[in-house]
Amino acid sequence: FRIGDKVTQIRNNYDKGQAGVFNGTLGIVTALSTEEQTLTVRTDEDESIDYDFDELDELAHAYAMTIHRSQGSEYPAVVIPLTTSAWMMLQRNLLYTAITRAKQLVVLVGSRRALAAAVRTVSAGRRHTALDHRLSRL
Repeated sequence: FRIGDKVTQIRNNYDKGQAGVFNGTLGIVTALSTEEQTLTVRTDEDESIDYDFDELDELAHAYAMTIHRSQGSEYPAVVIPLTTSAWMMLQRNLLYTAITRAKQLVVLVGSRRALAAAVRTVSAGRRHTALDHRLSRL
């Protein structure tokens, strides 16, 4: 990591910060000390969080992220690559999730054919959550 890198927390850590740092929290590396073996991240919530070097496995670069990792977050702009080379990812629900992460701007980059395939393809896998069974027990 370097000062200025955009990073994301990749798992919950309830011992960091005032109220914990959670999976998906974004920030910028603002300080790095090889002598003290610490790195500081300023989060989007404007909190400075210190990490010891042995905790850096909790961070990942966040210049680009998967749709899955972006769930629950919003961003001013989202760029979505749509290519037929990633045909397994061309699903309506993933496209919907990606588009709805954007607050102001969505840019689709790729082919019309890939976009059409994503819109046509209803999620390939059926979920078996047993939600109806769980609700009926209430």
